[in-house]
Amino acid sequence: MHEKENGTPKSREKDRGEHCVTIYLSSEMKESLRVLAARYDRTVADIIRAVIRVGIPMMEGLSQAEEVMVKEYVQLFRKLRQVKALKDI
Repeated sequence: MHEKENGTPKSREKDRGEHCVTIYLSSEMKESLRVLAARYDRTVADIIRAVIRVGIPMMEGLSQAEEVMVKEYVQLFRKLRQVKALKDI
């Protein structure tokens, strides 16, 4: 058993489980990961970690871009609605 900083026992399973993520993939995606891992002599887990490490900044960038686009679209929509309201007067 491991010990926490305060000295209470902590099970090995709990420690390992805190770092686990379970995901479900299509068989095609899983096979692509296996092929990639074999090609570069790595484990599938190493490939998945690398993909996640690279993918997180990309996902953050896409999400930020999406936020900006939505914000600008709403501003444009409001502006067009004001222009239409002025034309109706």
